[in-house]
Amino acid sequence: MKGRIPIRIANKRAYIWDVDDLDKVRSEHHICGLLVGTLPHLSQQNVFLGLPAQLTPEEATLLVEKEYAVFVDDTNAYPEPSLSQFQQWNAEQKRYIEHQRAALESENVKSSEVAQLVVSEEAVRKRKERELRRQQKALELRRLQEGEGDGAVHAILSQPIPTPSADVQALLSGLRPTTSSAPAQYNICIAASSSSLEWYSPESCSYSTIDAARTAGIWDFPSNLQDRARYGVFRDLWEQGYFLGGGIRFGGDYLVYPGDPLRYHSHFCATVIESPTRTIRPMEIVAHGRLGTATKKTHLFCGWDDEKKTVSYVSIEWAGFG
Repeated sequence: MKGRIPIRIANKRAYIWDVDDLDKVRSEHHICGLLVGTLPHLSQQNVFLGLPAQLTPEEATLLVEKEYAVFVDDTNAYPEPSLSQFQQWNAEQKRYIEHQRAALESENVKSSEVAQLVVSEEAVRKRKERELRRQQKALELRRLQEGEGDGAVHAILSQPIPTPSADVQALLSGLRPTTSSAPAQYNICIAASSSSLEWYSPESCSYSTIDAARTAGIWDFPSNLQDRARYGVFRDLWEQGYFLGGGIRFGGDYLVYPGDPLRYHSHFCATVIESPTRTIRPMEIVAHGRLGTATKKTHLFCGWDDEKKTVSYVSIEWAGFG
């Protein structure tokens, strides 16, 4: 099992939690996967979302069958820790909390120093303004004392209050604090990798084959004719080098891409037919043909032969007449 990608199984759903494993699945094995939160018919949302990536049953089964991955029973991979393991984990958590607390206090000290500097600059600015007003009042009083008669007093009082000189204004503007309304930001890292836990033991509940996973009760795909047909078509197209995504938005089972879905448009919309002898009504052919033409895709009927384990293909395009 060395070198295989671990696919975590929970409630019979397949997940990939490691970004390097996901990159390997996509680049080397042509498996798209859907990051959790992605709508099945909008796989391009992958670039905006985070882990884990949920694989379709067909994708997960193919990876295990081709010996690229193993199933891990994620529920049973966490046995109850021993007392020493729990104490060690608890001590590590306390050290981590203390580290975060020290980092936060350091940031608070820096913020406090900046706030004190701003307050002191504000006090200096106010003191300078008070001094300027006192000088202006003293100048007015001296002019009143030196003036003669009511006319002189009226002339002095009617004069505008002198504005500070350019030097004083520059000094005052330089002392005005420039504060930001943005709240302080903190980075808090939370370790979420299960491999860091000493009691995490995936080796005891890993399965390298579909039969072994089915026997253990964690996987049951494919379980009927419809599942076998879907998986058979998926595997056959994948072996031809195509990428496959969900096709429900275009009236089919799969969208068939010639390359990475983030770089190419799909060429086909595939519909799985469980039996090569199943009757297809004329209205179905017309509907799929018109829909494929409207969406600039060729509709592909994929007939699965469960006895021969082979797939036959019939493509439909709306053609002009005359």
